[in-house]
Amino acid sequence: MSEQSWGDDATIRRVLADTETWAVVGLSNNSARAAYGVAQLLQRQGKRIVPVHPAAETVHGEQGYASLADIPFPVDVVDVFVRSDLAGDVADQAVQVGAQAVWFQLGVVDEDAFARVREAGLDMVMDRCPTRARGARSWSSVTDPAVSPELPR
Repeated sequence: MSEQSWGDDATIRRVLADTETWAVVGLSNNSARAAYGVAQLLQRQGKRIVPVHPAAETVHGEQGYASLADIPFPVDVVDVFVRSDLAGDVADQAVQVGAQAVWFQLGVVDEDAFARVREAGLDMVMDRCPTRARGARSWSSVTDPAVSPELPR
């Protein structure tokens, strides 16, 4: 599987445009972590973020949960900020809770998990960051192919 197939432009646009609730696995109140800033940007763009971390902290005003299974409402996307060797388990949990998509952040790669998620019928993006994919001008630029025909990595 090539890196190019880890999330085509149409899939990225669909996940960014057609989803509302993002469970951010690995999100804590540590503002030095990438998950903190990405979740903040997602929230600014109208997404509901749901922190998922063993500490179950409230982050950016949203109640945290210790696991995906503990979230008492549906999530659209599971955004994964854990090491690659742990990401496959999170992807399997995303399938179990009925998410529409799984997004592995930059540096998070598990090709077997990618295949399992796709086989289960979910959208999957791997080794990408939604803040980079969204484009420089506005969030809508990434969701409109006429405005942003190519998505930067």
